[in-house]
Amino acid sequence: MGTSTPLGVRWPAEWEVHRRTWIAWPTQPGDWPGRFEPIPWVYAEIVRHLHLSEEVGLVVPDQETANQVAQILTRCSVDLARVQFVESVVNRGWLRDSGPIFIADPDGRKLALDWRFNAWSKYPDFADDDALPRRLADRFHWRSIQPTHRGDRIVLEGGSIDGNGAGLLLTTEECLLSSEQERNPGFGREDYEQIFRDYLGVTKTLWLGRGIAGDDTHGHVDDVARFVGPRTIAASVENRRDDANFEPLQENLARLKHMTDLDGRPLEIVPLPMPDPVIFDGQRLPASYANFYIANRRVLVPTFNAPQDRLALDTIARLFPNRIVVGIHSVELVWGLGTLHCLTQQEPDLP
Repeated sequence: MGTSTPLGVRWPAEWEVHRRTWIAWPTQPGDWPGRFEPIPWVYAEIVRHLHLSEEVGLVVPDQETANQVAQILTRCSVDLARVQFVESVVNRGWLRDSGPIFIADPDGRKLALDWRFNAWSKYPDFADDDALPRRLADRFHWRSIQPTHRGDRIVLEGGSIDGNGAGLLLTTEECLLSSEQERNPGFGREDYEQIFRDYLGVTKTLWLGRGIAGDDTHGHVDDVARFVGPRTIAASVENRRDDANFEPLQENLARLKHMTDLDGRPLEIVPLPMPDPVIFDGQRLPASYANFYIANRRVLVPTFNAPQDRLALDTIARLFPNRIVVGIHSVELVWGLGTLHCLTQQEPDLP
């Protein structure tokens, strides 16, 4: 396992062809306190839709759990031949942040990036999550590296960045540059832009401001704005002036409207509504339609029993005319402070 990448690497866009999607089966009731009972069935529904277009890599802690999960999936009409079970203990199931990020080397071959994970600089238990990319690399014989900068291993979560596969990357200042939940003390804007160039092949970093209310990660971009094409971004917009998300999302929208691609052309910005606030036990939850996941032939979109569900699904369907757009009921799921994009990690179909 090395620490540096060769020049000419590329981070494939999420809409490029996947080999499989990685998910960790939910086994931690404390992540959904008092509301865990339906969560395995929500995951089963996610697996059911994903396995219709690609293989699903499913992380489970042990064989006994694998057997129990297999029974649940079978009841939900999942073809187990399309599910790859891998035994590994995790602290939490948010593989977008703790799983490997895959890039293509200059020859187009797969390379797994094993970033350091420290539970969003917020929770003390993360050793098993941090070890997961190495365990998967050993299991599947992936070439793997641990990115470093200034001699230190870099903390980076997949939910904090979004790319178009052609040199552009979206992120937020709140997540990467704030002193609150600071991932890499002392790192500034130039440090991150260098890291993105070196390890993801990014030519231009597009900086947004803040994330959404209720976000436990302090500003992940995958609840805010997402690339849906090389020059097209779906941006979350809150139209109610009295909502906590109105001002930060309007500021992000204004920034996006002045941003350009690598050729200096304006980006196409498509507004994506926000749902009505989802509040449980007095806590505002990070409900956002932008947390959709792009699979090979489907796009899974979180829904929240809100009137905006229909508009969000229609908007995303127009953006992906060649994919089936599926709403996944996420009112219980978001009590874990994440939804569909947060729990998935794509493995591109590379040699």
